Amino acid sequence: MTQSTIIFSPSPHMHTGRTTPMAMYHVLIALLPAVACALYFFGLPALGVLVTSVAACVATEWAITRFMLRRPTTVFDGSALLTGVLLALNLPSNLPLWMVAAGAVMAIGIAKMAFGGLGCNIFNPALVGRVFLLISFPVAMTTWPVPLQPDGITGPTILGLEKLDSLDPGQVEISHLLTGDIGGSMGEVSAIALIIGFIYLLATKVIKWHIPVCVVIGLVFVDLCAGWPVLVDILSGGLLLGAIFMATDYVTSPMTTKGMMVYGLAIGVITAVIRRWGAYPEGMSFAILIMNGFTPLINRYMRPSRFSPRRKEVAA
Repeated sequence: MTQSTIIFSPSPHMHTGRTTPMAMYHVLIALLPAVACALYFFGLPALGVLVTSVAACVATEWAITRFMLRRPTTVFDGSALLTGVLLALNLPSNLPLWMVAAGAVMAIGIAKMAFGGLGCNIFNPALVGRVFLLISFPVAMTTWPVPLQPDGITGPTILGLEKLDSLDPGQVEISHLLTGDIGGSMGEVSAIALIIGFIYLLATKVIKWHIPVCVVIGLVFVDLCAGWPVLVDILSGGLLLGAIFMATDYVTSPMTTKGMMVYGLAIGVITAVIRRWGAYPEGMSFAILIMNGFTPLINRYMRPSRFSPRRKEVAA
């Protein structure tokens, strides 16, 4: 009689050829059109913000792993680089570089490494860095440069005018929203660039469509109920950037299809509610962070039935 060995080990038990660095670099490739548009419309100041954010994120993660955690560096997995790019795209191009660096340290040092590093963080690091800067330096974070204009010329965003009831939707040229010839953060200037990135991520199967599409559906539902311009609302602000590149973060989003849909719908609804009736003209960052906190509950109560204790009890 032969003896068999039973091996107990933690998940995952099924593996594919896709690695964490591969997924990170796919997302970085998908962000290239948005980065190119930001550099084109805002010039050298945007490049300074991007380089500072990436350098500060990578340096912070390297320093923490090297001197505090005393373990091999993780900067080459691409996650710190991706956080730096996403943080930069969530900032105005005229933000002082020391503020950019402070936001990067908060994103990596507090939101990511304090929880144990990649895979352990509860909240999206880039959004934690952005919200920290928005709360700490509200004037600097809401001073928006005008694209393709000399340095120092600033103006309101579409959402800012909408919040003040100074926006006539009929006068908004959708072509400007699509191409990016509008004021705003570095990553919200071109809807076409973000959609190209979305198509790339779907084609490479890095993300699924459920979360981004449900975010838009949730926003549209509130807009229709409130009588607000739907298309302008979708193409303005950080909705597409957040829905495509940050709400879909593997670590902080639900694992099941049903959970993803509930998560996305809630983000869209919360974003629209903040935009319509909140103190800030933009609510995407707050909506994603709020739903990041609900992700463990969504995973718990919307897990597949084959893992459900109730089914085991019935079978017994």
